[in-house]
Amino acid sequence: MSFRKVVRQSKFRHVFGQPVKTDQCYDDIRVSRVTWDSTFCAVNPSFVAIIVEASGGGAFLVLPLHKTGRIDKSYPTVCGHTGPVLDIDWCPHNDHVIASGSEDCTVMVWQIPENGLSQPLTEPVVVLEGHSKRVGIVTWHPTARNVLLSAGCDNVVLIWNVGTAEELYRLDGLHPDLIYSVSWSRDGSLFCTACKDKSIRVIDPRRGTVVAEKERAHEGARPMRAIFLADGKIFTTGFSRMSERQLALWDTENLEEPMGLQELDSSNGALLPFYDPDTSVVYVCGKGDSSIRYFEITEEPPYIHFLNTFTSKEPQRGMGWMPKRGLDVSKCEIARFYKLHERKCEPIIMTVPRK
Repeated sequence: MSFRKVVRQSKFRHVFGQPVKTDQCYDDIRVSRVTWDSTFCAVNPSFVAIIVEASGGGAFLVLPLHKTGRIDKSYPTVCGHTGPVLDIDWCPHNDHVIASGSEDCTVMVWQIPENGLSQPLTEPVVVLEGHSKRVGIVTWHPTARNVLLSAGCDNVVLIWNVGTAEELYRLDGLHPDLIYSVSWSRDGSLFCTACKDKSIRVIDPRRGTVVAEKERAHEGARPMRAIFLADGKIFTTGFSRMSERQLALWDTENLEEPMGLQELDSSNGALLPFYDPDTSVVYVCGKGDSSIRYFEITEEPPYIHFLNTFTSKEPQRGMGWMPKRGLDVSKCEIARFYKLHERKCEPIIMTVPRK
């Protein structure tokens, strides 16, 4: 029996995570305590944005990446919402534009000054009003400029033209219950949603129709997440009937049975998946866990291969994920996470060791 059959050949088997030194963390930040399963953090090559505790309304902090160390309590925030902010997302086409969704039923789009904030920002560039309940998900279109998707607790998905502040598509009636997550496909022609009725749906926004649907993707009652992979497959995280956390991989052509299904453990926190299309590695961070697990997705069975776990002492409140163009590839960095603790934000660097 040859050695190769026992150990699968993989370029990423030895990927390891490393937290940065203490002086490169962002300290003294009061991370939001809202009970909503979003990442609470959004990162791009210029800024890191973190949803923070705010009295009387919702606010988030926008820090230039180099501004590490202790953050002054009086540091200016983006504070135009009248209710807590639930989700934030940086525009992929412009590093100074960020969208936020809030409990006050609005979506706001902000322009951040070149060197970060010198005074509190209260005037958004655009206010998008169309939801009747709080807005829990905002996500930009990956390829078309100025197109933003928002999903609210009114079970409606809206797609906006941010330039003219008008609704392009209003998709109601497709979801009977709360929408947990929305993910665009690589080219932005479709998106997939995970819903509280335990179904995953693949939706064509132009036609306003459900292209494919899988009921009871995960049996458990706790929140699920679904993300599109580069080849059009869907990766989901959820819970089994015995409340064990699960991962699954689905082929959108045939949603009868998952291509791969793995049980992880029986912890409580919702799992947040992050996917890197260039390396086909999925990173899974649980809320309240102190670990990041990573898996490689391949073409041959069993499709989902466990690579390794990065563990640290403190549990994470949320997690930011740096896009590829913000990484230092000369040091073989393939991913960088921004982990939120109770009072600070700590970058974690994932590296492929090379001789």
